[in-house]
Amino acid sequence: MADELNFSLPEKKRKYSFTSGIIIILLLILVGQGAVNFLIRPSNQGPYSANTVSALSPEQVKQLASRLAGRNLYTRAAKVWRDYLVLNKLPDKEHARILFQIGTLFEKAGSYAEAIEYYYRSEAIAKIGELEPQINAHIKNCFERLGKFSALRYELMDRTSFKKTKNAGGKIVAEIGAEKITEADLGALIEAAIENQLAPMAAFMTTDQLYEQKNKILEQYNDPSAKQQFLQSWLAQEVLYRQGLKEDLMQKPETKKLIEELTRSLLSQQLMNAELAGKINITETDLQTYYQANKGKFIEPANKEDPNSTERQKSFDEVRDQVTSELVGRKSQDVQQSFIKQLMDKYNVIIHSSALMPTEQSKDDK
Repeated sequence: MADELNFSLPEKKRKYSFTSGIIIILLLILVGQGAVNFLIRPSNQGPYSANTVSALSPEQVKQLASRLAGRNLYTRAAKVWRDYLVLNKLPDKEHARILFQIGTLFEKAGSYAEAIEYYYRSEAIAKIGELEPQINAHIKNCFERLGKFSALRYELMDRTSFKKTKNAGGKIVAEIGAEKITEADLGALIEAAIENQLAPMAAFMTTDQLYEQKNKILEQYNDPSAKQQFLQSWLAQEVLYRQGLKEDLMQKPETKKLIEELTRSLLSQQLMNAELAGKINITETDLQTYYQANKGKFIEPANKEDPNSTERQKSFDEVRDQVTSELVGRKSQDVQQSFIKQLMDKYNVIIHSSALMPTEQSKDDK
């Protein structure tokens, strides 16, 4: 045969050459558009960013901040003023006044730590006589709201002392090697210990009641001997803890087991406290009502050694802690039983009581 048969497959035509070029161009356009969008995307500061504020006149900024504050949007108003300060160079006194205004806005928003920061900033920029008493009052309120009574004490010492100290609470009370423990550090440790002590009751008390109890206990440490005793106890525990870490006790099986048991107990207690807090609310009226209904339980008996002595009815203030404890105990018992039953049902808990009873053979053995 003159012409041989060709069984090879015909070569495919490259139809994609033009199409792929278009796709590549489109991808480049999309990538470029994405980059542009990223660059021009507004920051997470919200609609009132520094760029927006810069387009407003000073008077318009004041109106904007005032309007936001008037709608109870205190944090947004504070941020408008903050951006305004970044973009405008102001005289020190005007700058200080605006910082004070920002502090009051954060305070109204309940951001007390930030409020204190801006009051401090205001004082650092310029001392303004008419603002000093206001700043003092606002800072005192913020520390009280935070429950930082120890810090408040040193703050007041700084502000009311005729002979100004460089740093109230900065006196060194102890040293562990190169680490120095200041009087303020000791106060913070005492306050933290009191908070832990009150933690089981915190779920049943209002914030004001909790702070009142905390302040009452804190007053006991005004006695230098009480502070000394606490410090010695804390130092003993701290050096034992550090030595335990050095000896790698955390890695021992018995330590891990104990930590696991403590974690179980702690989580259980925290969960129960949260449940009780949501179901129980002890008010001042509740305490007074319980006291009046059980006055017979709060009588101080007569002194047998004194023939003229008679029994005395204890006042509510004298037995307030006892009243609170008893009322909480009564109200919490039902809540605890109900919640535990609910969880028992949820996790399908079955108690085989009969398995715990002695068998007939064991009875005969006895």
